[in-house]
Amino acid sequence: MEEIEPEWVEINQYTYSHPLIPPSFHRTRIVQFNDTHIGFQYDLDNLKKTVKIINAYKPDLICFTGDLLDNPVDYKVTPELYEILNSLSAPIGKYAVYGNHDHGGYGTELYELIMNKSGFKVLKNSADILYKGSEKILIAGVDDASLGVPDINQALRGKPDKLFTLLLSHAPDYAETASSYPVNLQLSGHSHGGQIQIPFIGPLITPPHAKKYYEGLYELNSHFSLYVNRGLGTTRVPYRLLCRPEITIFDLHKGNGGILPS
Repeated sequence: MEEIEPEWVEINQYTYSHPLIPPSFHRTRIVQFNDTHIGFQYDLDNLKKTVKIINAYKPDLICFTGDLLDNPVDYKVTPELYEILNSLSAPIGKYAVYGNHDHGGYGTELYELIMNKSGFKVLKNSADILYKGSEKILIAGVDDASLGVPDINQALRGKPDKLFTLLLSHAPDYAETASSYPVNLQLSGHSHGGQIQIPFIGPLITPPHAKKYYEGLYELNSHFSLYVNRGLGTTRVPYRLLCRPEITIFDLHKGNGGILPS
C-alpha cells in the first residue's frame, strides 16, 4: 500500500458557499494542487497526468500552493517543464505562492522564473483583483512561513471592504494569523497529510507550520475557512500510507453554507 498510494490520486470536490461571492462568480471552479516535489518520487510524467486531470475538470481558476521542485539546487530544469505547466488552462488565471522548498540557494528566483514562464502569477505578500464583468473577488498570497517572510498586512493593503477574499498560504498554521483578517477562505498545502498515518492516531510526523492543521477542512470562525491539501508528491521518504495524494476542486456558490462535499 505504501508504494501504491503515491500514484493513487484522490479528487476531492466541494461546493463553497459564501454571501460575499458575487452572482457572476456563482459556479466558478477553483482547482488547487501543490507539493509536487518534482525530482524526488514525482517526475514530469506524473505532472503530465496531473495536468490532464486538472484540465478535464475545466477550472476557471488554478491555484498552486507551493513546493514545485524537491531540491531546486540539484534539479535540471528543461523546456518540457514549462510546456507542461503552460498547458494548464484557466480563463480567470493561474496563481501560485512560495513553499519552503521553493526558497533557498537560487531556488527563490528559479521558482518565480518557472512559474512566470508557465503562465502563473506568483503572489508574494501581494494580491490581485479578479473580475467577471463588473463584479470582483480578491485573491491574495503570502510568502512561505518557514524560509520566507509572510506579511498579510502587505498582501491585503488597500483591499476594498466587503470583497470576497481567497488567501493562498503554503503553511496551514498561518491560518492562526489570517483568521483575524478579512479573509474568507485560505488554501494551503505543506503537510502532505503527514504522508504516513496510523489508524486512530493520525500522522506520525508533520512539518513545522503544519502541526495544528494538517489535512482537509477547518472552520476557524464564522467568516474564515481553511482547507489543507495533502499534496501530490512526497519528500524525504517516497511512501504514503492511508494518506493518498490529492487534487482539490472548489465550486463557488453565492449564499450561506460554507464548504460541503459535492
